[in-house]
Amino acid sequence: MRRSRRLGTALLVASGLAVIAGCDAPEPGAPGPAAPEFRLEELAGGELSLEDFRGKTLVLDFWATWCVPCLAQIPVLNAYAEAHAEEVAVVGVSVDAEGRAAVEAFIEQVPIDYPVVFGDEALARSYGAPGFPALAVVDAEGRIDSLHVGLITTDDLEAAVAAARDEAGPP
Repeated sequence: MRRSRRLGTALLVASGLAVIAGCDAPEPGAPGPAAPEFRLEELAGGELSLEDFRGKTLVLDFWATWCVPCLAQIPVLNAYAEAHAEEVAVVGVSVDAEGRAAVEAFIEQVPIDYPVVFGDEALARSYGAPGFPALAVVDAEGRIDSLHVGLITTDDLEAAVAAARDEAGPP
């Protein structure tokens, strides 16, 4: 019963994403707003903060274990993180209310090859995310360059990161 309710919720969220995607995205070429600060517990131990990524482009993926579209996005992000590890950081921000146990069980079934931290919906909303998955690209200066709601393709991810890197200027 719980699983079907989660699936229904995920499908409802996914169906509404097409309508609201891109609402809060910065204007192309304009500096975005400062990314909200965070210091979050990492699944692997320790903590990660926004400041840890200063000087590097950061892709923050807000996701949840109950989110069906989030599941489909993980392989795209795994491949991207591996291919661009030197110049771009990818971090998954779990918004699961059930916490560590739910995320650990999920990752046993669906490997995630980039760091995962424990956030919440309030943090996701502070980045402009109206639903999940939501992917914020933060430039090297700590500004939100773009926000993508819903599934992202490799080409769209490449373009979003390239735009953030171009607008931030040389490292």
